[in-house]
Amino acid sequence: MLKQQMNNKNILVTGGSGQVGKELQTIIPDATFISSNEYDLTSERGVQDLFMFSTFDTIIHLAARVGGIIDNINNPASYYLDNILMNTLMVDYAVKCKVKRFIGVLSTCAYPDVVDTYPMTEDMMHKGPPTKTNFSYGITKRAMAVHIDAVNKQYDKKYCYVAPCNLYGVHDKFDERSHFVAALVKKIREAKEAGSDKITLFGTGKPLRQFMNARDLAIVLNRMVEEDVTDNFNIASPDNLSIDAIARVALEACGCEHMTIEYDKSKPDGQYRKDVSTEKLQSIFPDLNFIKLGEGIKEVYDRSNF
Repeated sequence: MLKQQMNNKNILVTGGSGQVGKELQTIIPDATFISSNEYDLTSERGVQDLFMFSTFDTIIHLAARVGGIIDNINNPASYYLDNILMNTLMVDYAVKCKVKRFIGVLSTCAYPDVVDTYPMTEDMMHKGPPTKTNFSYGITKRAMAVHIDAVNKQYDKKYCYVAPCNLYGVHDKFDERSHFVAALVKKIREAKEAGSDKITLFGTGKPLRQFMNARDLAIVLNRMVEEDVTDNFNIASPDNLSIDAIARVALEACGCEHMTIEYDKSKPDGQYRKDVSTEKLQSIFPDLNFIKLGEGIKEVYDRSNF
């Protein structure tokens, strides 16, 4: 059974137990939030069960198999199969069940590995293949964009998608599938508790990344629903920092600026840069302000249990 009573807008949020889903629960608590423990969105039976007794006006599709670079490298078939199935089935059943609004949440991993000019604008998604380290995942996100565009053309819908940059937050995973900031904060805390004066990170520290707090993404998604925004656009912080710079921001935020950073160059760096343009985002929401990286990381360090 569905956990939440639907509000007048009948909003469904898939991936409700993920970090963005949990942030949305505090913003739109009357929406319906589902997780993989309740419905298997990789199977048609699971999606049929979801739509069998419920009608939705709006779907925010967050559900995805996600993880860090090593997990992506080790499990490419699982990342492809799980994501391509749930994305395809959710878009297809949204059309079949006459859902008015559908917001598909992609990732900047859908963008090409290398382009001639940065930051990447929304029209550059198909200018080349995604990076090899998470190619399967990136292709599934790109495929959802293609599916949504095709649905709009064939069925005259106003479905849309957004491409967020790398995320972090207090509800992130802190296990073998951790994203970078979560893994970084865990390393810092473990080093501090062990009385160590150093942390070790993968690669060289040179790749550039945009990082955004999951709460900021939740705020944008809610505003899209409230203000009936149906554009496709990137959602990212304007800051594009090196992994080394992010690590030093984190050390300071966690009160551990005395620690040194060692890099294990036998481990992969991943994509060198994948920064996306925020120009369209700022034109739609000119008053949008992002949580500062240091403040957000301090909150993760202070509030997370791992």
